[in-house]
Amino acid sequence: MPTSVPEEQAPAVILVKAYDHVLWSVQKAEKFPRSFRFSVGERIVQGSLDLLLTLVDATYSRDKAPLLARANRELNALRYLFRLAKDLKLVSNDAWAFSAERLDELGRMTGGWLKAARRP
Repeated sequence: MPTSVPEEQAPAVILVKAYDHVLWSVQKAEKFPRSFRFSVGERIVQGSLDLLLTLVDATYSRDKAPLLARANRELNALRYLFRLAKDLKLVSNDAWAFSAERLDELGRMTGGWLKAARRP
């Protein structure tokens, strides 16, 4: 039984994982105190949505590399935003660890997809 996902199914898997992270992020940001909900919370939600939409665009684009590079930058921004949320005690250490694991997984998948897209 193969352990890797066939290349034609890879975009679908990453989109599902990105969607799930957006859903989780929105639910977390809704619980932020009012003083942070419209600053850090809104940035997290917007960044998560931007990442999802960038990955959707990459799925349907011929030239995937620039979009996947942008997705990597968006992932890095989200990592910092969640770290800030943890340091401000807006999310628990467990929630931060959960997010970090998911973002790391998305980063590995995006990086692999980018590497494949850059192959001649």
